[in-house]
Amino acid sequence: MVAVSRLVERKGIGNLIEAMAMVPDAELVVAGGPPAGMVDDDPEAQRFVALADRLGLGERVQLLGAVPRPGVPALLRSADVFVTTPWYEPFGITALEAMACGVAVVASAVGGLAETVVDGVTGAHVPPRSPAAIAAALRRLLGDPVARCRLGQSGRRRAQRFSWDHIATETLSAVQALADVEPAAARRTP
Repeated sequence: MVAVSRLVERKGIGNLIEAMAMVPDAELVVAGGPPAGMVDDDPEAQRFVALADRLGLGERVQLLGAVPRPGVPALLRSADVFVTTPWYEPFGITALEAMACGVAVVASAVGGLAETVVDGVTGAHVPPRSPAAIAAALRRLLGDPVARCRLGQSGRRRAQRFSWDHIATETLSAVQALADVEPAAARRTP
């Protein structure tokens, strides 16, 4: 599994690490935060490593640090499942990036993630701050490669709706439709 996130508490990485204790044989790679050479000095990274060690997951959780943008797609495609479990999220671009790479997503059903990730179609929604729900969704998806593939394919198609070309076309259409509507005041006869 892969998560791409800033290393801050509200992004739910701690909840994800706690969930890992309930998902046997799975490994978690977290990309984000300071550059790789500085991860060991980051207080949040230290907290996550301590949590993983306390849960006996030290060998199964890896914090990569920041990954250069060109390396992100390959990292995402290497995952069986992409996980993003923030407590709140205005949009959630990393989930769209994973979907564009054809990877099934487990996401908190919050903010923009509740719309971009479609539960049962492109991934699975879980409540925020719920390691048990995260673990259940992960076990379900990791145990069903056919479902993961189906969700990944659907996610790839859905992510196209959020491409710059598509957004620009839809915005232009909306503006043109508004411009074609005659204002009510102009329709009134004197």
